[in-house]
Amino acid sequence: MTVPVSASDRISDIETDLFLDALRRRYHYDFSSYARSSLMRRVEVARTRLGCDSISAMQGRVLREPDLLHDIIDAMTVQVSDLFRDPGYYLALRQKVIPHLRTFPSLKVWVPGCANGEELYSLAILFAEEGLLERTMFYATEINRRALAKASAGIYETARIPRFSENYRAAGGKTTLSDYYTAAYGAAAFHRQLRQRTLFSEHDLATDQVFSEMHLISCRNVLIYFDETLQNRVLGLFADSLVRGGFLGLGSHETLRFSCMKAAFSAHDEGERLWRRTNIEKLEHAS
Repeated sequence: MTVPVSASDRISDIETDLFLDALRRRYHYDFSSYARSSLMRRVEVARTRLGCDSISAMQGRVLREPDLLHDIIDAMTVQVSDLFRDPGYYLALRQKVIPHLRTFPSLKVWVPGCANGEELYSLAILFAEEGLLERTMFYATEINRRALAKASAGIYETARIPRFSENYRAAGGKTTLSDYYTAAYGAAAFHRQLRQRTLFSEHDLATDQVFSEMHLISCRNVLIYFDETLQNRVLGLFADSLVRGGFLGLGSHETLRFSCMKAAFSAHDEGERLWRRTNIEKLEHAS
């Protein structure tokens, strides 16, 4: 049985579409292909934070007050992560991917949707322990400029360190996490050496193009916020970006199994969401 849609819900849908169109036309941020239910929640978060009575009122403000844009982007994007989140993923990288990456004389690693940098520093620490840091160039990209600045700084609250350390040990860490940061005044600053070979850049997976010749793309818990069309577009970008034999890592609730891009990859460790680029022909995918 079809559930009737209330008038207020219809109005919210219209307001949301107009608001998204305003963001796209005024600032070139395109959220239209994000998963609808999650998107509606994030729009409501933005409205509440700005203290607007309606989405239409928020639209009017963001069109006329450019300084509010990054408050909107903060609300519309999710920056929740941990160092070595899902430790089994990093253990699988260490045991099943690193041996293959060692065969390349130099490496490129892309971390799309890097949020506040936790995934980047996890990978940098892992690569340092495996002797690959000095021959690896990292590309950390994010739509949210403020989150990107936090990632570049590499500073986190010391209250988060016990969980980081527990994850690090479970991920096969070879020493102690405290070897990689300096703590003072309630904050832990991760060492500059971990990011000295990192390019931090604004990048929108919905509209921008690829970084080429990547050996590893680690994009975890990003696709879950996109609809199917955008997911396929992004996976197509990743397929085009990876070298033959390169690796793609996704989040624990993300998969290639039902994607039109699955023919470009073979499962390397599907349980830990790791795939390998196998088919090097250019594939047709959503643009």
